[in-house]
Amino acid sequence: MRRDSLFYTLSACGGYTSPMKPFHAFLTATLTLTCVVASAQWQWVDKDGRKVFSDRAPPTDVLDKNILKRPPGRGGNTKPAETASADAESTPGAAAPALAPAAPAVPKGAGVDKELEAKKKQAADAEAAKRKAEEERITKAKIENCARAKQAKATYDSGIRIARANAAGEREIMDDAARAAEVKRIQGVISADCQ
Repeated sequence: MRRDSLFYTLSACGGYTSPMKPFHAFLTATLTLTCVVASAQWQWVDKDGRKVFSDRAPPTDVLDKNILKRPPGRGGNTKPAETASADAESTPGAAAPALAPAAPAVPKGAGVDKELEAKKKQAADAEAAKRKAEEERITKAKIENCARAKQAKATYDSGIRIARANAAGEREIMDDAARAAEVKRIQGVISADCQ
């Protein structure tokens, strides 16, 4: 058995360490990164002017002229766009390279508009329900106030003596002026709430 194969066998099992182990780790990391960069076959310039490398196609908002490199076999050019346009200009009879078929033009945010409309409708419905509940509460309070005011007016119109507590908490009988003022106040409540 060769020494190298023994090294790999033992190092895989954790039984042998070598001063070369850090170098092997560095070499492995470098090769891994090289593979990752090599798999990034798309290259484009984003809206901020930075170059982007990816293994996936750019977003739909990236213009075709900003795509610098495409993967081979996708119907697009594999060299940078500047070079391809320069080649096309230098050869007058040459046809432009075939581009990948464009995806159907869907307005950006079409789904967002539906969601936004649904949320607006839901908010409007909630606001309408809240307004209706408030109106019902006010109507109910007016009906109760009307009934109490009519009952109080009937009591005052009957002519019986009415006593109420003063500021000191003592009972005192209402005189004619106080009765007239209270009847006037009750009539205002009736005219406001009993319609």
